[in-house]
Amino acid sequence: MQRIRLRYTKRGRLRFTSHRDFQRAFERALRRAEVPMAYSAGFTPHPKVSYANAAPTGTGSEAEYLEIALAAARDPEQLRKLLDESLPDGLDITDAVEARTSSFAERLEASVWELRLEGVEPADAERAVEAFLAAETVEVQRRTKNGLRTFDARSAVVRLEALAAPSDRPGDRACAILRLVVRHVTPAVRPDDVLSGLSVTADLALPVPAAVTRLAQGLLDAESGTVTDPLAPDRDASPAASTTAAGQSAGAAQVPEGSV
Repeated sequence: MQRIRLRYTKRGRLRFTSHRDFQRAFERALRRAEVPMAYSAGFTPHPKVSYANAAPTGTGSEAEYLEIALAAARDPEQLRKLLDESLPDGLDITDAVEARTSSFAERLEASVWELRLEGVEPADAERAVEAFLAAETVEVQRRTKNGLRTFDARSAVVRLEALAAPSDRPGDRACAILRLVVRHVTPAVRPDDVLSGLSVTADLALPVPAAVTRLAQGLLDAESGTVTDPLAPDRDASPAASTTAAGQSAGAAQVPEGSV
């Protein structure tokens, strides 16, 4: 059995695809691409696919992840191309590596989000961000299946900054961009919770709903507040990477003394 880890996107109108919709589309792509899937046991076998921390419906993403188990080995890059061709535009498979490490889900510690606030002046967004970051706690409410729940949206936020929209964007309407790094905690703090927190602390009002995109998710570097590629450990553990590292070490050892 071989395990492959895939990174995929939700772009454009496909950001409104629910997680269940994506599951159905992906399983159809597996059949179209004739992927030799491994199946679960029991009366109703299912292809072995593990989904990790899917983005909420309505948000775009450049960094969604899943893992599949195969009954026969395949080249990860060839498999990526076949699956990408079998999915609709907007659901794009952008990376594939063979799983060579464990605890992949534990490496998804944090996410980087971009929030486009159409109709909001960058200066107003900056003041709201300052007020949010200055608060020790920011209590927000979210309706769940068990009723209304109150929790702190501030503690999970590692970084939050306001940026001006690109100068080459179409139109002359005001637009602020927020860049957010948030830890994956329980209960999960989502971008819309942070927007609710900005309304609570600074009365920031949005003329239209924010356009939200996940840019990355992975291991959190606590010192810099950055998020690293969760597939890197599998890539580094591949035989090709080991061979390259060994060749570089051997080459360095053969440099004649005094030649530099």
